[in-house]
Amino acid sequence: MNVLLVDDSRLARTELRHLLQAFPDVTVVGEARHAAEARTRLQELRPDLLLLDIHMPGETGFELLASLEAAPHVIFTTAYDEYALRAFEVNALDYLLKPVQETRLAAALEKARAKLLAPALAETAAVPVSPVPDEPAPTLLTEHDQVFVKDGERCWFVRLSDIRLFEINGSYTRIYFEQHRPLIPRTLQHLEQRLDPKVFFRANRQQIINLKWIESIEPWFSNTLKIRLRGGPEVEVSRQQSVRFRELMSL
Repeated sequence: MNVLLVDDSRLARTELRHLLQAFPDVTVVGEARHAAEARTRLQELRPDLLLLDIHMPGETGFELLASLEAAPHVIFTTAYDEYALRAFEVNALDYLLKPVQETRLAAALEKARAKLLAPALAETAAVPVSPVPDEPAPTLLTEHDQVFVKDGERCWFVRLSDIRLFEINGSYTRIYFEQHRPLIPRTLQHLEQRLDPKVFFRANRQQIINLKWIESIEPWFSNTLKIRLRGGPEVEVSRQQSVRFRELMSL
């Protein structure tokens, strides 16, 4: 996978080069300091992926993309979190906040690999058993990752470690963090596939809790458990999951 780095900060480009050395299948084919230089490099190098800053002298990263007839896949790298919604509106694969963490970079690169491999897999499939999915397989997120949450006109960019509870609400899932309770169009099954099981625990059919937000645990009816989370609420753990919880948390 050939990558072009576009950032006006030499230090930021150097740091990205260093992080990318951990991925043998990734080659940094060039760098650009601003949009005009990036356009030239894009024509010369034809990279598979852009690691693109937003704030640069002259034109922004968004303006660069808008000026291109065809663009490679894009992962934004920026020190500002307020552009997350716009980034996903222009179909960016991911949105990484500086300083970029290697775990987040690895997850973003996995999305790029999936996108790049999908056309080749579709062409070589002799007799497809089922339609090729539009989205790659979910990537496991760590508690340090930040996720984009939109509920109506309100948007947040929230760290998973700050989310204490996921709870089914009709066909949506309610997220509990700080004083906020937004709804997202995701099932608990989908979230369970993406969340780190060492941190997030399926307490029952309706709720997933963040283990690091547990304030107290007490025995409950029929050998079950009741857990109070810091900041609320109380969660009743099902009988089967109470057994799993005791096994998980015991020496």
